[in-house]
Amino acid sequence: MKAEYDFSKMKSRPNPYATKLKKPVTMRLSEDVIEYFKTMAEEMDVPYQSLINLYLRDCVAQHRKLKMDWSA
Repeated sequence: MKAEYDFSKMKSRPNPYATKLKKPVTMRLSEDVIEYFKTMAEEMDVPYQSLINLYLRDCVAQHRKLKMDWSA
């Protein structure tokens, strides 16, 4: 390896992963929901926010829709 590198001749290019970056959002979730995902995340050894994202991504991939009945 060289002791120093000359980056002055490098061409810049857009980040190829920019479209895959996550967007920060603020959500209000029930404490029991957060606790559920935190417990599951501990068991799986992943961050709970990543687990929630994976779950929601799976919902999108499977085109899941929530069945709700407001007439009761």
